[in-house]
Amino acid sequence: MTDTQTASTITPEAPAPTREAAPGVVHGLYTEGDPIVDTKAPKGPIESRWDKRKFEAALVNPANRRKLTVIIVGTGLAGGAAAATLGEAGYNVKSFCYQDSPRRAHSIAAQGGINAAKNYKEDGDSTFRLFYDTVKGGDYRSRESNVYRLAEVSANIIDQCVAQGVPFAREYGGLLDNRSFGGVQVSRTFYARGQTGQQLLIGAYQALERQVAAGTVEMFSRHEMLEVIVVDGKARGIIARDLVTGEIETHLADAVVLASGGYGNVFFLSTNAMGSNVTATWRAHRKGAHFANPCYTQIHPTCIPVAGEHQSKLTLMSESLRNDGRIWVPKNAADCEKDPREIPEEDRDYYLERIYPSFGNLVPRDIASRQAKNVCDEGRGVGPKVGDFRRGVYLDFTDALKRMSAEAVAEKYGNLLDMYQRITGENPYQVPMRIYPAVHYTMGGLWVDYDLQSSIPGLFVSGEANFSDHGANRLGASALMQGLADGYFVLPNTIRDYLAKGPFPKLEESNEAVVEARASVDARVQKLLSINGDRSVDSFHKELGNIMWEYCGMERSEEGLLKAIDLIRGLRDEFWRNVKVLGSADTLNQSLEKAGRVADFLELGELMCIDALHRRESCGGHFRAESQTEDGEALRHDDEYAYVAAWEWGGQDGTPVLHKEDLVYEFVEMKQRSYK
Repeated sequence: MTDTQTASTITPEAPAPTREAAPGVVHGLYTEGDPIVDTKAPKGPIESRWDKRKFEAALVNPANRRKLTVIIVGTGLAGGAAAATLGEAGYNVKSFCYQDSPRRAHSIAAQGGINAAKNYKEDGDSTFRLFYDTVKGGDYRSRESNVYRLAEVSANIIDQCVAQGVPFAREYGGLLDNRSFGGVQVSRTFYARGQTGQQLLIGAYQALERQVAAGTVEMFSRHEMLEVIVVDGKARGIIARDLVTGEIETHLADAVVLASGGYGNVFFLSTNAMGSNVTATWRAHRKGAHFANPCYTQIHPTCIPVAGEHQSKLTLMSESLRNDGRIWVPKNAADCEKDPREIPEEDRDYYLERIYPSFGNLVPRDIASRQAKNVCDEGRGVGPKVGDFRRGVYLDFTDALKRMSAEAVAEKYGNLLDMYQRITGENPYQVPMRIYPAVHYTMGGLWVDYDLQSSIPGLFVSGEANFSDHGANRLGASALMQGLADGYFVLPNTIRDYLAKGPFPKLEESNEAVVEARASVDARVQKLLSINGDRSVDSFHKELGNIMWEYCGMERSEEGLLKAIDLIRGLRDEFWRNVKVLGSADTLNQSLEKAGRVADFLELGELMCIDALHRRESCGGHFRAESQTEDGEALRHDDEYAYVAAWEWGGQDGTPVLHKEDLVYEFVEMKQRSYK
């Protein structure tokens, strides 16, 4: 990200939101509804809860599975694994992705590794320690039951992937190798150099294609979901657009699974693929699915710094580099223009090692990101100026190259270092790399219960598209763990409890709810094409990203968030008056695709700011300037905010409704995090 994305680049004219004060809410921007409870979460010892739920969930006999159809939107690790597993079980599966192949799902971009509590290093790891590290890393804003289940099934994931042929790194003796990631003091991260996501996705893809060949899975590539069909209060299908022909299609089923990823591209510049969007989950939200903790986004500390205004995305450098690379900036601002190799050791500030001696460079992502911002704000950033600022810190492999050979470094990180050199033109074996935080992942998502079912019966949500496992901050290497856990082991064991109530009444496309859903998609497409304004879709997206990064990024304040809401409302109003969408509806039209996605981002952006505004505490990577300790660390307020904020759609002209799900900790003590 870049600090050239400032308020000075944002058009200030926008209608002010109505702010009549309402009891218990902030500035009257929302209303408060009834509390929400996860009724599916088992009770009793945490070690036995998942087994208990699996046993209590109803079964579907093999003959009845053949009569049931499940739609799965998304073919990343969560969606691909779920489609393969449900197809293998004998259900009829319809799998959708907007890419030309399931192998292009954004899971392929993950680099550094996948966590699992195998304790191969005999360094004190365990299921409970992985559970504890994840709850603590999420700053005590995640559910205990969900996180323990995730830790519990993590070991099974590795066995599954090895059986599929995933080429994990191995030690000399042939055993699987592990490395450390931020926020932990053990080595539990399995990896395939810097290509872990790609290798895991190939494994899931092979399992998926096996079921396509077997006839249990029907694949719809280059299709984008534009609406969920809800009949008699239950999810019964989707409306999708064939992105090649432009045809609007109706697809009906007995249940729908959304595994469509996160919404980090609301910031315009992020490490996400350009096509990553929020449309599938946002359409479901507008139909009644609660959206939980939308302001919880992750800023990744090790990304290649922005180079200028021409960029449309940023590039991730795996957090695994922090195992052997040391992070520093000059102690004196006057040295920032020097060649880093000319700055003597005594004039370098290894600030993470100085501030957090216990964890050093392996502090969690939110802390590493915020401290990088702090030293750059002090004027000690490095690299070329973009605007008036230098936004970069050094990630230096000099010590590692002295301790290991260049060949050994290349064996662990070679493809990452090669990628850095191709992008920047600098050789990281000779000159320290430059990194800076960027938007990477979203912890918020659709609210789900323990069964991964949303507040719409029959609509299940897995992977990054749901909110359930990471709290206010995700530990590195846990995204791949959650995606595969949900797809291979959790969803197949919970969705059967719902499907056992079927087969459900047969639906016809002439059903009133189905016709209404399709008509709403047609009307929206025609509206976007008919505006014929003067501004491109990308210009609106970029301006929204500027607002979000400036006011709802690493640091937030009440004043800034109120301003952001004003600006977003004005920008959204202009979008629907002045956007220019080229082409027609009945053909390949990427301008139309982007317009629909940006329209949803404009609505989501406002909800994110309202969510951030109402949560008057600092937790995880969400730093409220008004809530910090004496030494500038994040300050939580557990007496007021130990809950999940589940937002209900308030209608096109209404205000969102906040439902609170209290977080109760029985097995982990809630306390201020310390990595010092």
